[in-house]
Order: sequence, then C-alpha cells, then structure tokens
Amino acid sequence: MRDDYEFDDDDAFVVIERQSPGIGSFLIGAAIGAGVALLFAPRSGEETRREIQRGARRVRNAAQDVATEAVNRVSDTFQEARRQVEERIDAARQAIELKKSQVTRAMDAGREAARDARVDLEAKLASTKAAYHAGEDVAREAHEDRAARSAARAARAARRARSTSASALAPDEDLDEI
Repeated sequence: MRDDYEFDDDDAFVVIERQSPGIGSFLIGAAIGAGVALLFAPRSGEETRREIQRGARRVRNAAQDVATEAVNRVSDTFQEARRQVEERIDAARQAIELKKSQVTRAMDAGREAARDARVDLEAKLASTKAAYHAGEDVAREAHEDRAARSAARAARAARRARSTSASALAPDEDLDEI
C-alpha cells in the first residue's frame, strides 16, 4: 500500500488541524480585517489613524468584554462546582450522623437486651438451684426413710430370728408325747 502514495520527504506539505472556533479567533480576524480595510480605504492619513485608533479601542473593549465574560463564566462555574461539592459534603455528613445515630441506638438496644437476658438467666439459675436443693432435700429424706425402713426391717428380722432361735432351743412338747 505504501507504493500507492508517492511523496518525497523533502516536499513541503500542509497539516490542517481542526479546533473548535472560539471568540478569540473571531476577534483576531475582525481586527486584521478592520486593519486591512482601513489601509485600503480612500481617506487621508489623519483620518485613517483616527479610524485605526477607534478600531483598536473597539477591539480592546471587545477583548476586555470577552475576558470579563470568560472570567465571570469561570467564576460562576467554580462557584457552582463549589456549591455542589459543599452540598455533597453536607449530604455525606448527614448520612454519617444518621448511621452513627442508628449504630448508637442499636448498641444501646443490644446492651439492654443483654442486661434483660442476664437478669432472666440469673432468675432461672436461682430457680434451678432452689429446685436442685429441694430435690436434694427430698432425696436425702427418701434415703433416710429407706434407711429407717431398712433398719426397721432388719430389727424385725433380728427379732424374728431371735424368736425363732429361742423356740428352737425350747423343749418340744410334742416330742415328749410320743
């Protein structure tokens, strides 16, 4: 494809760059046009100089107006950007305060719930301990009752055994009769 285009590096060429037209280009063109028109106008030198001075004043005034307008636009844009940034900062601060408040309330509610749970747990523990001790007392009494009954049975058995052994040692009347 390089062969399709024949050009020599020594040849001069023009590069055209596109830029967005601005007011500055217009003013420069207007000033140059006014200057050329005045130079070719059929007037005397003094009239031409006065006309050039008037044109220069007009161009200077127009340039000052453009500069003032640009400064005002930049200032307005800066103020608007600043206002938007301040609004966003305020919104962020409000959001942070809201979240902080929510977290604080949640922490307080959690602490209160933990306190309530602890009180309930302590009450249940006390109730369980009381029931345990009551059961322990009942078990002790039952054990003592069993031991007493067992001792009573053993005493009765011992009495029976003594009475049986006493009767075994006594002469048998039935045997004498035989």
